[in-house]
Amino acid sequence: MAKAFYRLQKFLRRTQFLLFFLTAAYLMAGSLLLLQRTRLVIQQGSHGTSANQALTVPDEMTGVGIAEPRALQNPHPGPRLLVGMDALQEPALDQRHSPRWLVSRNSELRQLRRRWFHRFISDQEPMQTAGFKVIKHAAEHKGTYIGCFTDDSRERTLKGAVFYDLRKMTVANCQEACAERAYTYAGLVYGAECYCGNTLPATASKPEECNSECKGEKGSVCGGVNRLSVYRVEELQAGARRRRNVIYRGCFRAPENLTDTFPASLIQPNLTVEMCSEFCSKKEFPLAVIRGQECYCGFPTGRFSLRNGADGLRCSGTRNTSSAAEGKYCLVYQTPVQDTRCTDRKFLTTKSKVFVALSSFPGAGNTWARHLIEHATGYYTGSYYFDGALYNKGFKGEKDHWRSRRTICVKTHESGKTEIEMFDSAILLIRNPYKSLMAEFNRKYAGHLGYATDRNWKSKEWPDFVNSYASWWASHVLDWLKYGKRLLIVHYEDLKQSLIPKLREMVEFLNVTVTEDRLLCVENNRDGNFKRSGAKQKDFEPFTQEMKDLINRYILTVDKALRGRNFTGLPREYVPR
Repeated sequence: MAKAFYRLQKFLRRTQFLLFFLTAAYLMAGSLLLLQRTRLVIQQGSHGTSANQALTVPDEMTGVGIAEPRALQNPHPGPRLLVGMDALQEPALDQRHSPRWLVSRNSELRQLRRRWFHRFISDQEPMQTAGFKVIKHAAEHKGTYIGCFTDDSRERTLKGAVFYDLRKMTVANCQEACAERAYTYAGLVYGAECYCGNTLPATASKPEECNSECKGEKGSVCGGVNRLSVYRVEELQAGARRRRNVIYRGCFRAPENLTDTFPASLIQPNLTVEMCSEFCSKKEFPLAVIRGQECYCGFPTGRFSLRNGADGLRCSGTRNTSSAAEGKYCLVYQTPVQDTRCTDRKFLTTKSKVFVALSSFPGAGNTWARHLIEHATGYYTGSYYFDGALYNKGFKGEKDHWRSRRTICVKTHESGKTEIEMFDSAILLIRNPYKSLMAEFNRKYAGHLGYATDRNWKSKEWPDFVNSYASWWASHVLDWLKYGKRLLIVHYEDLKQSLIPKLREMVEFLNVTVTEDRLLCVENNRDGNFKRSGAKQKDFEPFTQEMKDLINRYILTVDKALRGRNFTGLPREYVPR
């Protein structure tokens, strides 16, 4: 019996070792298969989205799984019925969208995961080595390569215009953008930032120090760390000159002392608008002011704010001859040059003691408001979400953790007691629900700058979208009114119509002091990079009468709630429609 037991024990020990080795072999085989598939995905991705084009994912998301960015921006409306009617029943969270929307979201989720993994793998492969070779300058660039220069962010020479594209920046795009704005030089830094100007940087650097590959163009150099790759773009100007826009701002009363008001001037017989605009562009001024044969260049200032225009008849002559009656009035034109007095931005040097939200319903102009706040205060705004498109265009606070308190305020579309009470105060941006719904529908199907097609508007998605999102528009405002600790209500329409007064009110709420000249600079750059070009008119009315009745009830509910909290009610243009 003892002998049999010994044999059984010996067999089990052998089986144990066998199982161990089989398990180890299985794991090794699986790992090899995973590595092989990963290599295949990366090779396929190189023919489509490059590693440099991949979206960056915040650190906090890597531990909890990756979600589709805009899906995070669609917090569900409150479950309660807002206006006591049966026309709209709040659907459950997993039943809110039609199956087609769920399939679309799943597809977007898979795509984002692939992009993140692709970016993660590519980041492990250092682009530069000890024997790094300087990237060759592509021969197809029309501009002349000048050299590599030191870039000092505090005393930047090329500061006439600034452009960001952290995903698709190329030398040609930078050159063209600078040429269209009448600049002579284009400089690229960090592989993704473009700067324009008419004066070369003072300090040259070694050619090999410009070693950053352009984010959107392999094999081309776009500066380096604190290093500018500078190109002369004069060869592009002849073609770009036709596309430059010189905008007529109007007829204004001339300041008492033009020489003190404007830093540069020119007296030229037979002066034309083109001559004055070209002169001021070379001097890097956004305004060209003409009085008779005199040309003045400068910025909007407290002395000359461009707020109170005069009757055009007071400026005698045509816009081309540009002679002003009795010398008391002048013609003002906007040159292609960007006003850069308010383009510098940074993170807060110390953590903010007050946690401020910039809250709105999607499509209510939150991105535009962030653009205004960043340029007015000089500080980045943060975001509860991560939007790669916004980050790529210069909203660097997108990548910062939303609770870092290094940003002046944090964008959010969230509603609900827990989410709202995390903030100490909030700017609540409200827009006409009809316009908000259309703007968000356009963004959903065509991105930040596009328009949904007629097919989208006439599909089943549009009525489903209105039924789901209209109640959210109302519940969002009602929740912030109920749970918000300290609120500043800003109506999008008021901000658009009276930009400076409303923006000053917002800046004061953020406890930041800014100069009048900086606010005027913001007004001069009011549109930013995320304004849809024109209002694409549809040949049909997207809202049915049933939709209008539903939305109007929500409007009346919100208006009553605002007045009940001693806030100004909704603008009259909201209802009736």
